[in-house]
Amino acid sequence: MRNIFNFLRRSSTVILFLLLQGLAIWFLITYNKYYRAKGMGMANEVTGWFNTRYNTLEDFFRMKEENKRLLHLNDSLMNLLSSNFVKQDTNMRVVRDSLPFDTTGTYRQWIWRDAQVVYSTVGSPNNYIQINRGSNQGISDDMGVFSSDGGLVGKVVNVGPNFSQVMSLIHMRSNTQVMVKRTGSAGKLTWDGKDPRILTLSNISKSDSLGRGDTIVTGKYSYSYPPGHMVGTIEEIVPDNSTSFYVLRIKTKANFAELQQVMVVEDLQATEQKQLNRATIQKVEEGKKQNQ
Repeated sequence: MRNIFNFLRRSSTVILFLLLQGLAIWFLITYNKYYRAKGMGMANEVTGWFNTRYNTLEDFFRMKEENKRLLHLNDSLMNLLSSNFVKQDTNMRVVRDSLPFDTTGTYRQWIWRDAQVVYSTVGSPNNYIQINRGSNQGISDDMGVFSSDGGLVGKVVNVGPNFSQVMSLIHMRSNTQVMVKRTGSAGKLTWDGKDPRILTLSNISKSDSLGRGDTIVTGKYSYSYPPGHMVGTIEEIVPDNSTSFYVLRIKTKANFAELQQVMVVEDLQATEQKQLNRATIQKVEEGKKQNQ
């Protein structure tokens, strides 16, 4: 307390000067129209500057909730797309109690769920993403995962009760069938372990008319991904002199270094199709053994 009084005593002249100066400025602004207008203008500028900084700070803290809200909205809109439905075969009676029908004679094949990224890597040769949805929320292996802006991210490879592990496209063992949107040509998408924004697309014939910037989308035959969804664009076209195919460098739509919110898509017919494939393989193998 003594130090405070000593400071005030030493600075009394300066403090008195500032008070009188402030009083003089107040009288000048109050009783002079020109300076009053100038003073109000300066006050508005200062107030506006502080309000702008405050709003920026407030927006920063609200961004996470806003992103979640937008993702829920995007998730709802994705579920309404007509591409999620297929037409019912009316030539025979088929019972699909677990699949919702609508009055147009179509039934849902794909369903989308939102999720939050809780952990991800980009600097490893084998990168994974962990999301806060698991078996309790309807997630299972082989479900496709897309970024909040619609870019393909990868697929679920391991599921816990409340969390799931996703193998991203930037994984050395990732092998995804995609196609060139304009020509419909299908190829194999892999990663060479270098740039996390550049993938390699192979098996595209040199007879295709391709250009830089052409769109690459998910292929037609997958249990994990609905067809026609964005993967990336052609960044570079490299002719392979030893074959009749191109090697294409693809810039990914998804930015793996900045993933926060994602969408998980489920094929409601995948279980039946996989069971049929396994049963077919088993049946063929048993037939071979009987013929031997």
